[in-house]
Parts: sequence; C-alpha cells; structure tokens
Amino acid sequence: MIQEETITTNHKSPQPISGKLGATIIGPTNPTREAENPDTLVPPRVDHGTMANLRWSFADSHMHLSEGGWGRQTTARELPSAPEVAGVNMRLTPGGIREMHWHTAAEWAYMLKGFARITAIDQDGRTFQDDVAEGDLWFFPAGIPHSIQGLEPDGCEFLLVFDDGNFSEEATFLLSDWLAHTPKEVLAKNFGVPESAFDRIPEKDLWIFQAPVPGPLAADRVAGAGLVPDTFSHRMLAQDPIRTKGGTVRITDSSLFKASKTIAATLVEVEPGGMRELHWHPNADEWQYYISGQARMTVFAAENNARTFNFQAGDVGSVPFAMGHYIENIGTTTLRFLEIFRSDHYADVSLAQWLAFTPYELVRAHLNIDKSVLSRVTARKTPVVVG
Repeated sequence: MIQEETITTNHKSPQPISGKLGATIIGPTNPTREAENPDTLVPPRVDHGTMANLRWSFADSHMHLSEGGWGRQTTARELPSAPEVAGVNMRLTPGGIREMHWHTAAEWAYMLKGFARITAIDQDGRTFQDDVAEGDLWFFPAGIPHSIQGLEPDGCEFLLVFDDGNFSEEATFLLSDWLAHTPKEVLAKNFGVPESAFDRIPEKDLWIFQAPVPGPLAADRVAGAGLVPDTFSHRMLAQDPIRTKGGTVRITDSSLFKASKTIAATLVEVEPGGMRELHWHPNADEWQYYISGQARMTVFAAENNARTFNFQAGDVGSVPFAMGHYIENIGTTTLRFLEIFRSDHYADVSLAQWLAFTPYELVRAHLNIDKSVLSRVTARKTPVVVG
C-alpha cells in the first residue's frame, strides 16, 4: 500500500493538509507526537467514520520503579478496545527478583533482552526451573506460584501478557504481602517453629527487589514431587519459521507449547516494503506488541468505518474480534512484532485465499476486476507476509 496523502511542513511542524483538504494548526500543538502518528494527523482518504483508539504506547504508561528493576502496564484501562488481554513491560537488574507470587490470570511472557531464571511449582508439588533468553517464552497458568530473577551480565527485560484485559499487576498475590498480613503466631503454628523465626520478615510487599545473582541452574534444581508434565518454557526463536519473500512468521500455540492453554501468539518479521497481508481472525481479538521498526495498520470495522494507525517499538496495538486489517512496514529496517490472542490455538482468514478458493465468476461479479488481473491474483498462493 502506498499512502497517497503527504504531510506538509510549516516551521518543521507536521500539518494536517492533504492537497486542497485541511489547514495548518494555528493553536496549541505537539509536533513530536503528531510526527509519530502521521496517518492520524493526515488520514488516508479511505479512512471513514468513528472508531475507538486501537493504539497505546508503553511510553505513556505509569512507570513503577523499585530497587532491582521497574514495571509498567497496559490494561483495558489504558486501551479500552482490548478487553481480552493486558500487558506488562518489566525490567530486572542482575539479581533483581520479581518476588514469588501468583495471579488470578494466566501469565504468558516473551523475553525481549537478556537472561532470567524462572521457577514454579504446580498443585501437585511438581517443580520447574529454567534459564530463559531473548526470544524465549514462558507460561504460568492462573494460580500457579512462580518467580523471575535477572541474570548476568545485564539482567533482563520482558513482556508479560495476561489473559484478562482488566487484570492489573497491582492485583498480584505476593509472598511477602501475605506473610506481612498474617499473625506471627499463626505462621509459627503453620511451620512448627517459634514466633521469633519471623521477627525479620518484611513489613510490606517487596514486589521487585535486589538480591545476589544466583549460581548455576543445576544448583537451583529442586526435585519436589517430580517435574511438571508440560514444561512452562518454550524457545520460540528456535522454531522453523514460515519464510516468504516479504518476511517470516513463527506461530506458537498449545499445539506446540502445550502448557500455553489460554494464549496463542505469532512472532512476525516484515522486511522493508513488505506487509502482513489483508486478513482477519475468527477466534479472538488481536493484541499486538511492536518490538522494532515502523508500521502502518488500517482496520476495517464494517458499517463504513475504517481507521489507520502508526506504530513503533514499545507500542501496543489492538484489533477487535473479526475486524479486517493489514500491517505494513513503512520503515527502512525489519519490522518485528508479536500478535497475541486469548485462545489455545492460532487462526486467521486470508483475504487473498478467500478470493482464490471462491468461484471465479462470483468474485469477478463482486469486484469488477479485469479477468486477466483476477486470474493472476487468484492463481497465486498467498503467503502470510507479502513483499
């Protein structure tokens, strides 16, 4: 797709002018912000109607700082168009610990940078410990207690995804918070030790805190009642991708990552000039996280409504259930992003495939496309990423 409209510049500030349409901004303006979203300032002429915002940046989320790291979240509060999934961007220093905890929602994660050690046990006392690196995933079902700790040389940064758009990181059940609100005589009775054993427990939750960097993984192995039957981690980048002229796609759902029963995901890479083809998803809303590059997405919402959005690294996108869309690389470097779904499986419907597998004359009658052009379109086996 080539955008027909251009943004004119007045005193180095973008202006909402397209040919004879629009006018300069003479009141208050935010040129830097407007330059980040050129297709909002000057919408393509195919955009029409009123559609909810489908974009949020983690740069606009509240940053919660702690000794040992930080966290910031994007929930349905920040992005109401995404009621099925919430996200947290978190950083841990070497040794920094996201303290032992559990959630009412399942937790899926993608490691963005660095290395971390993750641990958990299930309801039968079966254990899990693993070291994860860039491109690795983990999944902890709702109610399963777990922890995350940054490793050398520079800790880690990761994206957490929860299968409830209204879930808040503040609603986590923290070990220190629970013990701080339990009478010490009860703790003593529970563990069969003197009350004095708990004289130094924290008076409030730790959330993220600094600790020594752990040693080798082998030294942290705890047998418990055996190993969890389905591992809670997965090497997404180790998967063989679907390769096309325009880029690559890796699909990870419960058919491959068996523990991940409520979150399915794809890692999409689109080369400059390429695009994730026109399609929609018949099983869930789509929640996106942009890792690198620059993107444009137009979403078709029926009822004569369509709107175009721009994205860059650190942004979140939302596509409500079954709405048609594409994602185009409008930059000069590889576009890399995650598609996330609250589902146990991945599913999409390709517009090109729909046309190719529908009777030829029926399609031609709808679109009034020249026969020779339509023959070339429908004869092509369309990949998920086109160049």
